Amino acid sequence: METNKENKAKEMEYDTIIIGTGVAGYSAAMYAARLGLKVLLIGETPGGTLALTGKVENYPGFLSIEGQKLTELMENHALNYQVNILTEIVDKIEKEKSSFAVYAGEDILKSKTIILATGAETKKLNIPGEKEFFGNGVSYCALCDSSFIRGKIAVVAGGGDGAVKEALLAAEYAKKVYIINNEKELHPEDAHKRILGQKIKEGKVEVINNNEILEIKGTKEVEKLILKKDFKGKKELLAPGLFVYIGQSPRSRLAKKIGTELNQKGEIIVNENCETNIKGFFAAGDVTNKDWKQAIIAASQGVTAAYSAYNYCRKNN
Repeated sequence: METNKENKAKEMEYDTIIIGTGVAGYSAAMYAARLGLKVLLIGETPGGTLALTGKVENYPGFLSIEGQKLTELMENHALNYQVNILTEIVDKIEKEKSSFAVYAGEDILKSKTIILATGAETKKLNIPGEKEFFGNGVSYCALCDSSFIRGKIAVVAGGGDGAVKEALLAAEYAKKVYIINNEKELHPEDAHKRILGQKIKEGKVEVINNNEILEIKGTKEVEKLILKKDFKGKKELLAPGLFVYIGQSPRSRLAKKIGTELNQKGEIIVNENCETNIKGFFAAGDVTNKDWKQAIIAASQGVTAAYSAYNYCRKNN
């Protein structure tokens, strides 16, 4: 679906092209336009990951708001300025002498700077019921959705430090949390391991190692999980909430192709100004090596990247 601004999007050289229509991308676009830059925002999925989230209750200024509604407000805010939006898949980015070439569909777009805000893709269990019950008991963010399992039974799938942190957070709300791990033992950091031990003693958390979730069942919402192996004599575990935390995959393919420095996780390495190792190439949001993957942090990085792009254009013109 094309916007009424997409015809103009192909006709000019931009000061910055922002790739990614999520929180970081919208924030960067709005601020860059406010600073007087010629801005093009390119994305495949309007709203990014947050638009697929149910209720958001940890974004300043909103006690509770649907993720899709919040990203719509951000998009409208950006469009209030001179921001062109192109709904397209970017195939590659090339560095030229004093600019970048962005290949999107049949178009080759020119820009003095790039802000990559493509986010990260949450790894899925890929089991029956996971897709059907997303937002109705299945979640990928305990910080976002723990309030919905208040006083109930919750399950966290995963065995790494991230999964343990999710379980500890969920335990602040849930009656009890089960951690289902397909390995012999969990792998939390020492600090989280100590807290986990205390929660286990209190009966707030129980760990189920060497087991897997095969299926999620329910009517309108999650009601029970089907396990691979017996747990207390049954392969069914009654629980209305499932948090999947088996890791994220940063969408850094475009950055890797152009030669941007990545860490071992595949995240783009940026400094406090959202600068990468390539001059004029900036990154913001969950695709970067920032520890905390939250919407408010993505927004702040988007703003930082916009200011950095503005300063780069000013110094190089």
